[in-house]
Amino acid sequence: MRSLLGLRGRLLLALVLTSAVTLTVAAYALVGPLTDRLRSQSIRSLRTATISAQDDIQRARRRDYTALQDAGLALQYQANARVVVGGQVLTDFAYDTDIGAPTRDVLRVALRTLRTRQTVTDVEDDKVTIGVLLRRPDGVLVSERRLTDVGNAVEQVRTALAAAALVGLLVAIALSVGLSTTLLRRLARLRTAALRISAEGPAAPPPQDEVRDEIGDLARAFARMQEALRREEASRRSFVATASHELRTPLTMLQGTMELLEEDLADGRVDISDAQQQVASARRELLRLSSLAGELLDLSRLDAQVPLRSEPVEVGEMARAVAAEFSLRARERAVSVDVAMPAGPRWVCGDPDAVARIVRILVDNALRHAPAGSTVWVDAEPAAPGAAIEVVDRGRGVLPQDRDRIFERFYRSADAGAESGFGLGLAIGRGLARQMGGDLRLASGDGVGARFVLELPPAE
Repeated sequence: MRSLLGLRGRLLLALVLTSAVTLTVAAYALVGPLTDRLRSQSIRSLRTATISAQDDIQRARRRDYTALQDAGLALQYQANARVVVGGQVLTDFAYDTDIGAPTRDVLRVALRTLRTRQTVTDVEDDKVTIGVLLRRPDGVLVSERRLTDVGNAVEQVRTALAAAALVGLLVAIALSVGLSTTLLRRLARLRTAALRISAEGPAAPPPQDEVRDEIGDLARAFARMQEALRREEASRRSFVATASHELRTPLTMLQGTMELLEEDLADGRVDISDAQQQVASARRELLRLSSLAGELLDLSRLDAQVPLRSEPVEVGEMARAVAAEFSLRARERAVSVDVAMPAGPRWVCGDPDAVARIVRILVDNALRHAPAGSTVWVDAEPAAPGAAIEVVDRGRGVLPQDRDRIFERFYRSADAGAESGFGLGLAIGRGLARQMGGDLRLASGDGVGARFVLELPPAE
């Protein structure tokens, strides 16, 4: 039952029904009009032949019977009809190509022709009779033909159409079976690949289909999706390993610090200087944990598509305010942060909090990699078309193998140092920028620093 309702059954039914409907319509469109056209053509040809033989029959009547017989036989062979030549009196028939008395139809047409003195065409059932007036002396030429040859021709056409319909249906069945078998085999490979992925994970072998059609495109898209899943899984595992390490270290340190402080307090011998150092160290670790929690919260908001505001944002003041937030950290690292302010107000459209968050990510990233004594530039009026803010540092830049992946979630370069983050900042920045209708991209990172460009739509 399933096979009849499956893809193969539907393809077979569709092709057979299409062929049957097409052949039926063709038969109705062809056989019906064909019968009428053949009857009309047969009548016209008999009438034309009879009228054309009128003069020959008249001349032969004036000569002798032999000449009349030759003319009558010539018309009989030409028109494939019975030929009767009569005089003014209906019983006075001079010549008849058939043996036996003239039929009722011949007598009726002859009488009408003599009475009206015009050519008469009479069609009754499958027989046509033509009457032509003869002169000097007056008489009548009558030709009679049965239209059974039209029926025979139509029957042959109908038989040929039936044979063609049968062959067409057989071809349709063969094509549908072959096509459905091929399609089902290729779809079965995709299904098997999907089941293997669900059982083995993204590392399962991807489906292979090199045919350039829709199913081949589906297989290649499936393989690309699997590769993306594989990268996501690798990033997730890397993040879990990194996060576990990063969480375990500060939590272990915090636990040890709290235990030592608890013992010192219990013994009543607290070293204030040592306690302050321990508290400062604990505070740094807490800030690191807070940063991780904030980044994970930002990622969850991006995934949930939390709507952002869309309003004018003045990029000059935004860049200056964010740079001021990092002044203390910059002094600690012996790095200066310079802001290139625009000549006048420069407005873009976006969410002020999201724009500030992106700029903080870029400045924080630049301070992580900028060497001591260098400068981080925050340009609020970049020359690049469409750019809103550029952040440039003079660090070691971005390795070529990392440039296509630095915006991926949880991705950390192989040479990431101890101060590197969790590989979430740039992914969050690009996600926020694109949600506001802009983008965040790496403009250059050739080993003498990195230049990141934030693009946002201009305010209307």
